[in-house]
Amino acid sequence: MLIAADKFKGSLTAVQVAERVTAGLRRAAPHVEVEALPVADGGDGTVDAAVAAGFERREVRVAGPLGDEVTAAYALRGDTAVVEMAEASGLQRLPAGVFAPLTSSTYGSGELLRAALDAGARTIVFGVGGSATTDGGAGMLAALGARFLDAEGEPVAPGGGALRDLVTADLSGLDARLAEIDFVLASDVDNPLTGPKGAPAVYGPQKGASPDDVAVLDASLAHFATVLEKAIGSRAAEYAQAPGAGAAGGIGYGALVLGARFRAGIEVMLDVLGFAPALARATLVITGEGSLDEQTLHGKAPAGVAAAARAEGKEVVAVCGRLALAPEALGRAGIRRAYALTDVEPDVARCIAEAGPILEELAERVGRDFLV
Repeated sequence: MLIAADKFKGSLTAVQVAERVTAGLRRAAPHVEVEALPVADGGDGTVDAAVAAGFERREVRVAGPLGDEVTAAYALRGDTAVVEMAEASGLQRLPAGVFAPLTSSTYGSGELLRAALDAGARTIVFGVGGSATTDGGAGMLAALGARFLDAEGEPVAPGGGALRDLVTADLSGLDARLAEIDFVLASDVDNPLTGPKGAPAVYGPQKGASPDDVAVLDASLAHFATVLEKAIGSRAAEYAQAPGAGAAGGIGYGALVLGARFRAGIEVMLDVLGFAPALARATLVITGEGSLDEQTLHGKAPAGVAAAARAEGKEVVAVCGRLALAPEALGRAGIRRAYALTDVEPDVARCIAEAGPILEELAERVGRDFLV
């Protein structure tokens, strides 16, 4: 039995989900052998999943999205690092109720990458998602040695909004070690940088951006790409349209400029976490996340786990907080059956507040249905 589930956002980490499911299964079948492999798709929780799989947790002090210092973590095993941009530049780093769509910066994410390089990383998996920022990765690039100057030759202010004042981009000072590593951009979204499906239009409102803010950010990021063309040539425009450029407020674009290769986040993480050998040992796989819905089918962790399991002929069931997929859609994704917390407790508020014990009860049902 393999438990390979993501977090229930706002209620349980992926590690806690695995613990609760294990406890529930053992109520039904006390001697069942359970292997837990918490998973993530590159968004928040990615470092925790890597640590649960045996990576070492490393903490450093970096700039948060508003410039204040925060303690952020990355994960290291041998010469492979897993860096999660949300650790430095995520929405959770903003004070409660505070948004700063025009001024929040990814500078701290660049500092995290530099810390991984300093630790000797030769492969960096850069998980992006859950960002507070929409600066196209300009802050990250600046932390790694780039210079972005206005008409007076002064550095432009932090944040995506200030990029409209950008006149000169100088990338000659970028950390030379970046050219010598395998740099993987891991994301569950394939949006371009700008336009109707770009980072500001699609994700800006989630970060507090008004319609006017979205227009400013879209124009600023388009201008950013135009100025970068003068520095690195036509690649800058190609990267802006490439899948993943719009991930996490456009930090995907910055990563592509640095030479990263884009891969679906869950595929990368399954490789890094050692999913294939764990799958080979399993007879049944339990996956899941907080909400199983249409988004799940587009690159989220449960869909990736189910696809990999189906390819090896392994049966998959899912647990979730809320289920919004029909059985036919689950079947097409490779999930035989899904169990939701709301099956046990119809009150959604209670499901969120008491997710742990309710999930244990749900897992006991899974055990009775599939193990007894």
